[in-house]
Amino acid sequence: MHIARRCFPFVLAAGLPLGLLPAQASQAAVPRLSATVSEVSAARLGASHEPGCPVPPSRLRLIEMNHWGFDGRIHRGELIVHQDVVRPVLRVFGKAFEERFPIHRMRGMAEYGGSDASAMADDNTSAFNCRRVTGDSSHLSRHSYGDAIDINPVENPYVDRAGAIHPPAGKQHLDRDRRTKGMLRPGDAVTVAMNEAGWEWGGHWSPPDYQHFSADGT
Repeated sequence: MHIARRCFPFVLAAGLPLGLLPAQASQAAVPRLSATVSEVSAARLGASHEPGCPVPPSRLRLIEMNHWGFDGRIHRGELIVHQDVVRPVLRVFGKAFEERFPIHRMRGMAEYGGSDASAMADDNTSAFNCRRVTGDSSHLSRHSYGDAIDINPVENPYVDRAGAIHPPAGKQHLDRDRRTKGMLRPGDAVTVAMNEAGWEWGGHWSPPDYQHFSADGT
């Protein structure tokens, strides 16, 4: 994981350390997670944030980082998370990158007008989104606090308490014995790293929420 500065002393970015021997330089050339962290404006949050949300923009951070795609290539994506979880999120995605775990796409929820349904249908990996729980509007989603992440929603569908599948295209992936690209499974790079960070996986819930990880277990 390459480290440099952008806006904060713990920010990640790319770069080859000075003074490396040839063998070390060759090793450093192996693709690793490259990320930057910066403040995020209300304008950048768009419809994913509104007055009255539990976390103000000033306490959120934009992580821009590379990830492996379903096409086997490296892409640049973004996650918006609470400032307090930046470090564990970077560790998790650093491990995912090392293991070449594929992520279909990773865009801020503003690009979907804050619509969880649209983001899931587009198989988008996302974090902060000030909204109610999908399938249970009586509760505020943990995504509203910026310490929950949904990964590859189509390959990792959510089944709500009424039995509805989100997104509908995820129905074909409810059979977890049929392995597919981007599917989260116990013991893989992502679930292990999340567990080490103290985050809970919704894949163990009943009904399951295979795409969902959260810092407080909800």
